[in-house]
Amino acid sequence: MYLLTKIVVSAVIIGIVTEIARRFPTYGGVVAALPLVSLLSIIWLYVQGESSESLSKFALGVLWGFPATAVLLLIVYLSLKQSINLYASIFIGVSGWFVFLILQQNLVNFLKAKIGSLF
Repeated sequence: MYLLTKIVVSAVIIGIVTEIARRFPTYGGVVAALPLVSLLSIIWLYVQGESSESLSKFALGVLWGFPATAVLLLIVYLSLKQSINLYASIFIGVSGWFVFLILQQNLVNFLKAKIGSLF
């Protein structure tokens, strides 16, 4: 029953956001950019009894993924502006997201190694 409640509440919120986006694309984009999924996930995890430490790690993971998500959205935006098919634009965007995450991790590892060698 609890799983069904999560699904229904989440689906209603997504439905509302898409209706706003259909009528007012710019405002819909702003509303969609709100961290609704992240906040809903934190709330559901909290209600399920997850510890503050676990919630904190989840929030950090979301923050870690944010730059790559911005890259994904930029790629999709630019692809659609060039009249590339929606599904191809999404595929290219997700590919860019994945590549960016790898580059981001490699950069962090490189910086850790350099900073660690200074001390």
